Amino acid sequence: MLKRQVRRTAGSLQPPQSDPPLPVPENKKILVWVGDELLPRDSARVSVFDSVVQGGDAVWEGLRVYDGKVFKLEEHLDRLFDSTKAMAFSNVPSRDWIKDAIFKTLNANGMFNNAHIRLTLTRGKKVTSGMSPAFNLYGCVLIVLAEWKPPVYDNSHGIKLVTATTRRNSPNSVDSKIHHNNLINNILAKIEGNLAQAQDAIMLDQDGFVSETNATNIFMVKKGIVLTPHADYCLPGITRATVMDLVVKENLVLHERRISLSEFHAADEVWTTGTMGELTPVVMIDGREIGDGKIGPVTRQIQNAYKVLTEGLGVPIPRNAES
Repeated sequence: MLKRQVRRTAGSLQPPQSDPPLPVPENKKILVWVGDELLPRDSARVSVFDSVVQGGDAVWEGLRVYDGKVFKLEEHLDRLFDSTKAMAFSNVPSRDWIKDAIFKTLNANGMFNNAHIRLTLTRGKKVTSGMSPAFNLYGCVLIVLAEWKPPVYDNSHGIKLVTATTRRNSPNSVDSKIHHNNLINNILAKIEGNLAQAQDAIMLDQDGFVSETNATNIFMVKKGIVLTPHADYCLPGITRATVMDLVVKENLVLHERRISLSEFHAADEVWTTGTMGELTPVVMIDGREIGDGKIGPVTRQIQNAYKVLTEGLGVPIPRNAES
């Protein structure tokens, strides 16, 4: 009776609302891996005692599926486990167990191409609310959220960026090499980008040099030379590393160094990299046209090389994977 009363009271606080439309309607019926089972989208939840709810205490990876293969799966899992070690997680599931959960999720959803995976590993549920990891006695919780998701930016025409006032985390506070779920800095920068009607926002480091955007790594081209910021304040992205290798293989000169904002304003070409967006041209920063305001030849060259790479590499998804 008490439970019924609580539900009735809680339900009466707000009028019923219809669900908003989804960017990809097919994602309404997806199955999500939570803990050790697959659940329908509307039932996929974690406990209010979970560390990710209590303090954003989790690590994550973004992976993309191309033509029956998971691109750079091993590299993403390497970074995931490095992050769990840096965060002092205990009772971390094995690599094979996580891969099995990924494959089962993709099979259950029939996702073998043009899909994105948000892989999250929380420190787990606590026995009581609080900050201390000593309360985490249940072990980690794995979430495999796979969605039908094309690249999220306009990679054919390019995007606009603005510079945020919110600075990227310093290694003095939270090292960017830990791929953690506490993304408040990035969210604040994204809010600034949204208000300026730009697709994303550039974040500077504590010394005023360009670090990355709120969601991606960033590159520029000047007089045929490709430059990208040091991975001291920015995330050492998997796509970033892949593109750096491609630049060298395409016989272009690559410099990794501190880069000022004015250098980006005066660049011949700029692009961003990330699993969600792949390789995205930037045609304007802070109201300044980049180059002639169109996608440049070096950007197209690396875009094409990246496309060829994704078509050929990846870990094949075992069909109907069973543990």
